[in-house]
Amino acid sequence: MKVYVLHENDEWLPPFRDAFAADGVPFEEWHLARGELAFDEAPPDGVFYSRMSASAHTRGHEHAPALAGHTLRWLELFGRRVVNGSATLALEVSKIAQYAALRKKDIAVPRTRAAIGKAQILAAAETFAETPFILKPNRGGKGFGVQLFHDLDRLAGYLDSDAYEEPVDGTWLIQEYIQGPEPHIVRAEFIGGDFHYAVKVDASDGFELCPADVCAVGDQFCPATAEDDGGMERQKFEVLQDFSDPLIERIESVLAEHGAEVAGVEFVRDAHGKPHVYDINTNTNYNAAAERTTGIEETAPQRLARFLGAELEQARALAKAA
Repeated sequence: MKVYVLHENDEWLPPFRDAFAADGVPFEEWHLARGELAFDEAPPDGVFYSRMSASAHTRGHEHAPALAGHTLRWLELFGRRVVNGSATLALEVSKIAQYAALRKKDIAVPRTRAAIGKAQILAAAETFAETPFILKPNRGGKGFGVQLFHDLDRLAGYLDSDAYEEPVDGTWLIQEYIQGPEPHIVRAEFIGGDFHYAVKVDASDGFELCPADVCAVGDQFCPATAEDDGGMERQKFEVLQDFSDPLIERIESVLAEHGAEVAGVEFVRDAHGKPHVYDINTNTNYNAAAERTTGIEETAPQRLARFLGAELEQARALAKAA
């Protein structure tokens, strides 16, 4: 038996490969950018961990989430141990699904309308005309396509420009822009269904806030560092080990209801300090530089390897007893 990692992006895997190797956890990768599925045959025994991302289409893998969904349902059909299964993937690829799950638990989300069609986008945006508003894809990833508008004319100009590009599922979200007292958001990380730590993310440079290490090595969309007003480099990510908030327990409840055992959940506080959750990322990535700076005892990849290793041992014990 081994751990099987389902994914579509090799660049995100090195920290996890290292952690699995250091912990002695046998694993195999299933790259699902394309492939075939023997739905009438039983899958191998083991533990299956899905890292499928909503942003797969930005890497030319538009159909990878669909293949992942088929694969997860196949694994579930045969009773395999799946971490972040089909219900979790449904959250990953739809922010509307995320907001429905959050509101069901009375967790505040930004006021949002969904629209398909340019005229419908403008009509929805008219309800936000008194304040700045955000346009974002329902299925995005890493902040791609998220834009802030201060008036309808600028939105109309964008919709009619050559820069306009429809989201992969055709659905735009028009959302209130929550201006917090400070230009940062908080990303809470969960592993094995439990809170691990929170990360304070500097949002002063925009919305593309991927914390992955790959962002620090040439990914122009989500730099891990930035320059302050004096030209000095600053870290955009700060691990908050002792973070505590009643919101965490409520988020854990949402994740448990959808089988999301590994996730990063982002929220922003308004001027009154009230948190509003705006993203559930079930293909979470971590920033090693921020972890090293904080000096935490167990990094997120290490904890993930330990969690999956324990699940593998349990699966072996169950198979032996059967």
